[in-house]
Amino acid sequence: MSESQFEINKIYTKDISVETPNAPEIYKVEWQPEIDLQLGNDLTTLEEEGLYEVSLTLTVTAKLGEKVAYIVEVEQAGIFTIEGFENEQQAYLMGAMIPNILFPYTRETISSLTQKAGFPPMLLNPIDFNAMFQQHLQEELEEKSEEKTESSVSKKAKKSKKKPTKH
Repeated sequence: MSESQFEINKIYTKDISVETPNAPEIYKVEWQPEIDLQLGNDLTTLEEEGLYEVSLTLTVTAKLGEKVAYIVEVEQAGIFTIEGFENEQQAYLMGAMIPNILFPYTRETISSLTQKAGFPPMLLNPIDFNAMFQQHLQEELEEKSEEKTESSVSKKAKKSKKKPTKH
């Protein structure tokens, strides 16, 4: 087995969007927002062996009643060298470790953008990507288990539908 290598080659902001659809009227409303946070990540295999782009996207929507105060979306990405790891280890790196690396950059950008949009800084709490990754693995195992159960049930149903032979 070759030696394992993990390297951060570059971290960058891939996409930024800020919307304040109800400005300036929204600034007159008492700041008691309802916050919705959407999270996503993406993986792209680059042409060079062992290079991957992993991105983390966070969308924060703040509403005051029915009115949207702001929508901030940040896609933070990085290029990483990942070589010599077993599949499970590589999946962990891409699904938990790298999002943990990217999150502080994303959080800082969102905080800065909300201030520049005229609102108090959005201070996002840490996200436990390790727990989210483990939950994702557990859900995949449960889905596979259900598929096996459904498959064996349908096989039994097919066997019971065989026509009787005449003697």
